[in-house]
Amino acid sequence: MKVSILIPVKNGDPFLKECLDSIVNQSYPHWEVIVVNDHSVDNTVSLLEAYSHRESRIRFFHNKGKGIVKALQLAYSQCGGELITRMDADDLMKPDKISLMVAQLIRKGKGYVGVGLVEYFAEEGVGEGYFYYQEWLNTLTLNGTNFNEIYKECVIPSPSWMMFKEDFEKIGRFDSEIYPEDYELAFRMMKHDLKIASIPEVIHLWRDYSSRTSRTDPHYSDNFFLNLKMKYFFELHRDSQRKLTIWGAGRKGKELAAFLIKLNCEFSWVTNNPNKIGRDIYGKQLKSEEELDLNQPPQILIAIRNKAAQKEIKKALDSRNLAPNFDYFFLS
Repeated sequence: MKVSILIPVKNGDPFLKECLDSIVNQSYPHWEVIVVNDHSVDNTVSLLEAYSHRESRIRFFHNKGKGIVKALQLAYSQCGGELITRMDADDLMKPDKISLMVAQLIRKGKGYVGVGLVEYFAEEGVGEGYFYYQEWLNTLTLNGTNFNEIYKECVIPSPSWMMFKEDFEKIGRFDSEIYPEDYELAFRMMKHDLKIASIPEVIHLWRDYSSRTSRTDPHYSDNFFLNLKMKYFFELHRDSQRKLTIWGAGRKGKELAAFLIKLNCEFSWVTNNPNKIGRDIYGKQLKSEEELDLNQPPQILIAIRNKAAQKEIKKALDSRNLAPNFDYFFLS
């Protein structure tokens, strides 16, 4: 089966060469690379010209629009594979990445998205936050439970998935222009009931550096993430017959409260911080967690960053037979 590998790139020098080499050296031979140059001003075009001359499976185009979404739309319009996957121009594929993903999808069939393990690398060393994200993401993938915690963070990042073209068409391709685009795509995978086909091996090497797009582009700021999470919460999971409660009064909790107030959405607010219980914030009085009526449970939006506190909250809610992404939702 032919695999179309879609790569948007903007100022890809000096990492693009390593990226393309890692694809050329794949053990699986039936692939094509469609690269779209997004108005680069460095050596990107020269590199693409050289590789496309040497390797007929690599083609490149120039973005007629602007930005990663327009680049992906153009790339997809030019591809002819039966299987679709993404690649970032600054990352690396492990040599068996494509073969492992193809084999897993052939075993599982349509209706599945193939997802493998990822590993961060950086010249300066990987920071604690990225290491935690890697471990969290890989645990979800190993268990095939990626969608269970989708409101926390992007559970299927752009370079780690593959699916049949028919399924990709069904979920809406790259037609959406909502950012962050990879996170939004993961929500659509869930919305259309795609199942996870896990590859229990590290298949993708994820490069971290200070000027990476996810660190510098304003489209990846916190407010874009919150807007996206709330869009899909209200579309897919909000039960208007039930009350709504925010749990947590730190920075994330306050951002969430302000968001709901702008929507004129009624909610109650609880905290496990004794210094905040009884305080008035944005016209809402904060209550203690003991005041939650779990016999008639509201839908609970949990905006607490502390990992130990999250585990305790989850344990308490699970013990009352409350279900993730139905009764409660971790947003951070």
